Parts: sequence; structure tokens; C-alpha cells
Amino acid sequence: MFEAVGLLLGSPWIYAVVALSVLLDVFLPVLPSGVLVITAATAAAGTTAAAGQGAVTGTTAFASAAIQASGDAPSVLALLLSAATASVLGDLVAYRLARRGGERLDRAIARSRRLVAARERLGAALSRGGGLLVVIARFAPAGRSVVSLGAGAAHRKVREFLPWSALAAVAWAGYSVGLGWFGGQWLGATWVGVAVSVAALFGAGFVAAYVMRRPAPDPA
Repeated sequence: MFEAVGLLLGSPWIYAVVALSVLLDVFLPVLPSGVLVITAATAAAGTTAAAGQGAVTGTTAFASAAIQASGDAPSVLALLLSAATASVLGDLVAYRLARRGGERLDRAIARSRRLVAARERLGAALSRGGGLLVVIARFAPAGRSVVSLGAGAAHRKVREFLPWSALAAVAWAGYSVGLGWFGGQWLGATWVGVAVSVAALFGAGFVAAYVMRRPAPDPA
């Protein structure tokens, strides 16, 4: 993956690839969009470090390839904006499809206990004005898909769902880019740096999944 990302560094295509991956993984949760975001941010950090040092070291070998190819590092801010924007757009597409899916989609959702439970919990949370579940779900494996489809199937109003989706997107993108950036600064643009950062992302996902599986508290 380092080689593929290295060819994209210094080119606006890196942002398009990241955005497309994040946009589509609401429908295909197996897409490694988080890993791609972290890898790009790690490479950006390593490229910056290598450029500042003016020399190639073993820990920045991947970054140096990008420097030799283009001389530019990707913008971390642009990477964050690309990932966050694509996350919100993907959520809205899934939400709209579920909202307008009709009886066929309703029957498909009814066959999934996970989607039914998410729809009930999300509906109650949004009705109380507390959509923190949307933010938590963004970190859980396939949680984004479940919540976006559940919100649409429950016919929640877009003004109830969209602000929380945007907050979730910024939180997830900021966390992922931050992991890659600081991992690249501390450990260099190597597989070790990416692996540590990805492990931290998966750790947050496991915690989020545990929180989502807990039964909703009874209303007072």
C-alpha cells in the first residue's frame, strides 16, 4: 500500500481516492477507508520529516520516494476535509435510500435484528435531542451503515440526523488523520507506524461496538 500511496502523493488524486473510499464504505464496510486515511497521513508526516532533515533514512524511505517524485507532501487539512466531507455525503446517500426504499427495503431491514435495534435506539436518541449514538457508531465496524440506514428507515428528519452525522464525520476523520500524522512523526513512515495507528483505530472501533451493543437505558 505504501507504494500505491507514494505514487499519489503530491497529486490531488490522493484526496479523490480517499474521498471515494470513504464515500463507498457506508455500502461496503469491508473497504479499508480508515487504513487508507491513516496511511496517507502517515506518509505525509514522514515526507515532511524527511524533507526537513534533507536526508533519507531507513524510517522515512517511503516518504523519500514521494519527495523524489514530486517534492510535495499532501496537505493534512485537505486530507481531513476530504474524508469528513465524503463521510457526510455517504451517510446522506444511505439515509435517503433507506428513507425512500419503500416496503421492499423495510422488509429487508426487518429481517436484520441489528438494523431493527439500531433504528429503535436511534429514533429514541434523536427524539430526545441526543444523537451521540451517531458519533459512536461512526467508529464501530459497519456501525455507520447501520445507523445511516436505520435513521432513513425510521423516517427521522434530516435536520435531526445531519448535524450528528457531520460531527461524527469530523470526529472520525480527525482521529484517523491524527493517528496517521502523529504515528508518522514518532515512528516514521514505515509499516510499524501505520500498524500502530491502525491498531489504535481498531481499538476505538471495538469500544464503540461494545457501547452500541449495550441495551438502551430506560427513559426516566
